[in-house]
Amino acid sequence: MNDSYTQNLLERGNNAPEMSVSDLALSLKRTLEDAYGRVRVRGELSRVKVVSSGHMYSDLKDENSVINVICWRGSLSKLSIKPEEGLDVICTGRITTYPQRSNYQLIIESMELAGEGALLKMLEERKKKLAAEGLFAEDRKKQLPFLPERIGVVTSPTGAVIRDILHRIQDRFPREVLLWPVRVQGDGAADEVSNAVRGFNALPEHMRPDILIVARGGGSLEDLMAFNEENVVRAVAESQIPVISAVGHETDTTLVDYAADRRAPTPTGAAEMAVPERLMLLARVEEDQTRLLAAMTRMADQHKKYVSSLSARLSDPRRLIEIKTQQVDHQVEKLKGVFLNRLNRAQQYLLKLDGRLKHPKDRVNESRQSLKYIGQTLSSIRGRLLRDSQHRLGQASRILETLSYQNILKRGYSIIRDESGKPILNAASIGANQAIEIEFHDDRVQATAHGKGAIAKKPRKVKNETDQGDLF
Repeated sequence: MNDSYTQNLLERGNNAPEMSVSDLALSLKRTLEDAYGRVRVRGELSRVKVVSSGHMYSDLKDENSVINVICWRGSLSKLSIKPEEGLDVICTGRITTYPQRSNYQLIIESMELAGEGALLKMLEERKKKLAAEGLFAEDRKKQLPFLPERIGVVTSPTGAVIRDILHRIQDRFPREVLLWPVRVQGDGAADEVSNAVRGFNALPEHMRPDILIVARGGGSLEDLMAFNEENVVRAVAESQIPVISAVGHETDTTLVDYAADRRAPTPTGAAEMAVPERLMLLARVEEDQTRLLAAMTRMADQHKKYVSSLSARLSDPRRLIEIKTQQVDHQVEKLKGVFLNRLNRAQQYLLKLDGRLKHPKDRVNESRQSLKYIGQTLSSIRGRLLRDSQHRLGQASRILETLSYQNILKRGYSIIRDESGKPILNAASIGANQAIEIEFHDDRVQATAHGKGAIAKKPRKVKNETDQGDLF
């Protein structure tokens, strides 16, 4: 590059007007919004995320490119389909930019599935998800009442469906019908249907229907989408009232059909499932009545024949009574003999016992003699025991007198005690000036010990005691 060319570029750049980054970003934003104010873009949804504010942020991609998409909360609630990961959709909206990041994005105003194949794929995935939760399980399905008192219908109030249902119920078995009018396709239809099912379940028990019919006429797959929405399927599965699904024609199948307790091919078929045919019931009752009467007649005839055969086998009752009367007489005579025999044996035994018994006076005399003898014996024993005891007592008294320490004192001995009255056994145990007491056979004296001698005080008269005391 030569210098002249560089100079020309510099001069040309200096002549261009200056723009700030924000001005440039806003200019690009206006240019894109003016040029692409309304576009329809087909692609696959990716990274679908609904934030706490209610807005949806996602990507729309194909094999080669990706564009950011946004659906504001107000538009998201009006979409005919629920945005899900991997859906092939056609989005209608406008292109704009986000200046803070210098990227462009699509603001979605409406969304539709791109072809029936994508719709079927979405429904199949939703069906697998709900089935995995157990919403289609057979053990959850409830038994339909045989003859409901009140029937609830969820459908459009202006279509032919409600007329067909009312007409068919009136023909078969007239019942009370409660209609909850809803839209059966378009925006908000799914919410109205789910609210209707839940509303019927929330009614007071005396007003609640015994059975529900959720019905709609035939239509394309897109027309029936309201009955494939998750909220409708859950409402039907959670219903405490048995539900009959009658959506579309016999060849049409929606997810509500799997969640309902019974599926009817048409709305008319749902009415036939809901109530029995009155004329057929009357005919069946008459037929059962006829069969019951015939069975009772046959049973009565059989019992008559059986009673007749039994009566033919029986003898004359009077002869049977005569035989039994004779048997009773024989038994009575036999009992009399047995009784008399037992009575005689009892009398003999009593006489035998009577011979063994003594007269009470004799028994009293014998007892008196026995008592007298015992008294004499006791008196003799008492005298002998008393003499023996007195003799032993005299001997013990003489021995005690002989062994008394007072007799020893009479032979010239004495007992020396300390102040506590305890005998002193040797001289070494006597202390100087110790007060002592000396007992003789006739008196006691108080003294004080001085070395080996003692000074006796005035004798104190000894009281004559009854006990002999001990030797020491």
